[in-house]
Amino acid sequence: MPEETKSIDYVMEAASGPHFSGLRLDGLRGASSSLSPRSSASASSTLADSNAPKQPFVIGVSGGTASGKTTVCDMIIQQLHDHRVVLVNQDSFYRGLTAEESKRVHEYNFDHPDAFDTEQLLDCIGKLKCGQSVHVPIYDFKNHRRCSESFRQVNASDVIILEGILVFHDQRVRNLMNMKIFVDTDADVRLARRIRRDTVERGRDINSVLEQYAKFVKPAFDDFVLPSKKYADVIIPRGGDNHVAIDLIVQHIHTKLGQHDLCKIYPNVYVIQSTFQIRGMHTLIRDREISKHDFVFYSDRLIRLVVEHGLGHLPFTEKQVVTPTGSVYTGVDFCKKLCGVSIVRSGESMENALRACCKGIKIGKILIHRDGDNGKQLIYEKLPKDISERHVLLLDPVLATGNSAGQAIELLIQKGVPESHIIFLNLISAPEGIHCVCKRFPALKIVTSEIDVALNEEFRVIPGMGEFGDRYFGTDD
Repeated sequence: MPEETKSIDYVMEAASGPHFSGLRLDGLRGASSSLSPRSSASASSTLADSNAPKQPFVIGVSGGTASGKTTVCDMIIQQLHDHRVVLVNQDSFYRGLTAEESKRVHEYNFDHPDAFDTEQLLDCIGKLKCGQSVHVPIYDFKNHRRCSESFRQVNASDVIILEGILVFHDQRVRNLMNMKIFVDTDADVRLARRIRRDTVERGRDINSVLEQYAKFVKPAFDDFVLPSKKYADVIIPRGGDNHVAIDLIVQHIHTKLGQHDLCKIYPNVYVIQSTFQIRGMHTLIRDREISKHDFVFYSDRLIRLVVEHGLGHLPFTEKQVVTPTGSVYTGVDFCKKLCGVSIVRSGESMENALRACCKGIKIGKILIHRDGDNGKQLIYEKLPKDISERHVLLLDPVLATGNSAGQAIELLIQKGVPESHIIFLNLISAPEGIHCVCKRFPALKIVTSEIDVALNEEFRVIPGMGEFGDRYFGTDD
């Protein structure tokens, strides 16, 4: 017995190799022997369903120049925090001016339909609807040409918002849309906003802005933009100030996307509410060029948010205390019987955040290690002796196939932990992993900060963030 304990401790401490949070093909074959035929068939059909292409919901947002279209789009994006949303601006598809046109730029009508490369716009939206990534051009408004060496990569998403003054003009573009929104704002307000935008952001003088508005912008609005208003499904007066209209639009979109929302399929899956801060931190840690120091810093911030959210799902009891003013405050008392369990090695990156939130918490470890090349996996564990009496926060930053997570959860259940007492915390989750874990363990809770698109052929999360453990602990060189 002492020799066995020593060998387990040795393996736990020596586990500096890669942590197989994702499932390799040979691991899938090895794992299938431990599952029933029914479970294997269910897992196969789940993976097949997850990989089936889903049509994104395309929203067109039109309106006069400076009517508040971008503000409306930003408000919709912020409220659709549990879906992946991309914004495509029609302005990105301006045709680059020739040398001759550049010399006479003040005579060029940028508000005419011919100023845009509509064919490229159609190709871009068509590919996004088919689930493909696209390169969107970047237009330089000061030099009136496209940046030849720069582009913005836009990935497949649940919702595509196409915004621009003339997105309703071409019937082919309109036919790609599931919803068409027209932002209707007073002409004087639009002019004041345009002057502010073009002078401050685009470096133009006020006289040229007013001349362009009178010569091109207002006639183009009357000739092309205003007539397209009749194609709108929803007209929003006052733009971004009309919160009621935007709330109703978001509710409609949620209804249309309901069949794609894993949180509605599995009520025990929780995605922390997205904000621009959270999306910004995800942008940083997913960037392959980020320094190790910054990767660890922003990962720790996100992990702390996930841990705090997970703790909110623990049971509590009501408690009254007396404040320094002598008043009685009715609050809650934290759950006392709690522990963490990290899946070595990536899961260890989440331990400091848990300790910062829960003073003196016990943390166990589970190592799932591949034995040789036959796909067989060995499980080593070091857990609190009374773990069956505790609520368990299972830690692993990436939920990919759900194979390693499933084995870790199965071990906890064998140790006497009720399934409903396990909360699985991770930074990102693949839909395939959520399906796998939730179907096997419906009473378990999953708390994550983002649900990614899918797994690729190598069972890696896409877009993902690479091998998290190697990047966090600096062993990726």
